[in-house]
Amino acid sequence: MEAHCDMLCRGLRAAGHEVDMFAADGSSDPGLVPICDAPYDEVLPWRVYRGTRELAAYQRDAFERVLTRIGTGEYDVVHNNSLFPEIIEWCAHAGIPCVTSQHVPPFGSMFDAVLASSQHPNIGATVTSRDQLSLWSQKGCADLKVVPNGIDSQAWLPVGEVGDYFTWVGRIVPNKGLGHAVRAARLAGIRLKVFGPVEDASYFADEVEPFLTDGIEFHGHKSRAVLRKEVAGARGALVTPLWDEPFGLVAAEALSCGTPVVGFDRGALAEVVGDCGYLVPSGDIDALADAIAQTGQIDRKACRRRAVQHLSVQAMIQGYEDCYAKVIAGARLASLPRLAWSSSVSSTSALLA
Repeated sequence: MEAHCDMLCRGLRAAGHEVDMFAADGSSDPGLVPICDAPYDEVLPWRVYRGTRELAAYQRDAFERVLTRIGTGEYDVVHNNSLFPEIIEWCAHAGIPCVTSQHVPPFGSMFDAVLASSQHPNIGATVTSRDQLSLWSQKGCADLKVVPNGIDSQAWLPVGEVGDYFTWVGRIVPNKGLGHAVRAARLAGIRLKVFGPVEDASYFADEVEPFLTDGIEFHGHKSRAVLRKEVAGARGALVTPLWDEPFGLVAAEALSCGTPVVGFDRGALAEVVGDCGYLVPSGDIDALADAIAQTGQIDRKACRRRAVQHLSVQAMIQGYEDCYAKVIAGARLASLPRLAWSSSVSSTSALLA
């Protein structure tokens, strides 16, 4: 979500918009408006304070500063990139045009806020895939717009020479399926480079570490610059979700490099990959190994083309601009208290991180 917010701010400015980002002090955005001294997880770690009054109070104090500022009427639209449902409720009743990026499936207070505000024409919400839209529609929220997450296609670039290895990139936890990926790599007889932070030490010790032999290498947590080079030089990228991921950022980044994707068909991954890879039933290690062997049949130029046309920052910004126009028009047509709006390309946005 943090990376998405950063890219969204930069993409909006590149498209001619003025943007203020409301977030914790220390964020690097040039339009930062600090709302708290530090990210809550540095002050009240989620693993310890989840569901406590202390954490709720810390978050509420921060977001109340946002509400006070956006209520002054200086913004054309609010883009809510947070998981704080009161933002939606407050904007709905104040008549402020607001679009919320839904990064999670429909549950809890966030779902309640979206459902309760669905009849307000100044309120909009987006999901990252048709797969997620289906989940929200089943619970009564069918009007959400699909805006896929964008990746920086000018940073994730192809390289001239492709190496004889595959990559796996992600957080090392059970639902990312690395244990299945290393077993499939052994069966397929390929070299596999694994990148990512170990967030579940026992899972890594039991399901991954025993297979780190014969060309299966663990490289740890690396910078984005290192990952771009390694992914671009790979024959293919293994993406093995064991849960219904709302998008598939790793897959999109690989395609932008011209690198085909081989993985498990869960969540929105098929929407991201299209015909630029091979997806097999989730958890099927034998099928995954067979698919790895077919990777060379995929046109790497087609992978790059798909990423630029459908998964780039520019495509994401265009989708959000359509949403902004709709909620601004909705506020005006409903004769709600509204903010100043210019018909020119440039607009002013408040973005909540």
